[in-house]
Amino acid sequence: MVMRIARWALAVASMAALGGAAPAAQAQETQAVVDVIEAFHAALVAGDSTTALSLLAADVVILESGGTENKDHYRNGHISGDMRFAQAAPRERGDIDVRVLGDVAWASSTSITQGRLGDREINSQGAELVVLARDGGSWKITAIHWSSRNRR
Repeated sequence: MVMRIARWALAVASMAALGGAAPAAQAQETQAVVDVIEAFHAALVAGDSTTALSLLAADVVILESGGTENKDHYRNGHISGDMRFAQAAPRERGDIDVRVLGDVAWASSTSITQGRLGDREINSQGAELVVLARDGGSWKITAIHWSSRNRR
């Protein structure tokens, strides 16, 4: 697990070092990456775990709240909470920055999430980093890192 995270950290650092916005020739790839991320979030809002899970690679790593989980752990527990949260508190994503390097891409964005889940008022600012890899011609999410804090 540690080696997999280190591998993704190295890939992200390498892509960041290359820098720059996606060239016009990569506009289609960039949009395809955004489409996968948006489809994942839409599936969570719709309560469609089948679609959400289909967009995740078999070896996905999800990092949140200081921990990591694999696809099985996410499927068997955490995804249901994410769907309830997404349904209760609409998320407004800010700009998304996408970088594509061959068969690997990463996208970072921020968001504002507001709503109510039970007796809990939600008003948070979040950040998301999603790493994707091309698998059989389509993009799959291989890592997600979420962080959030109360809005100030």
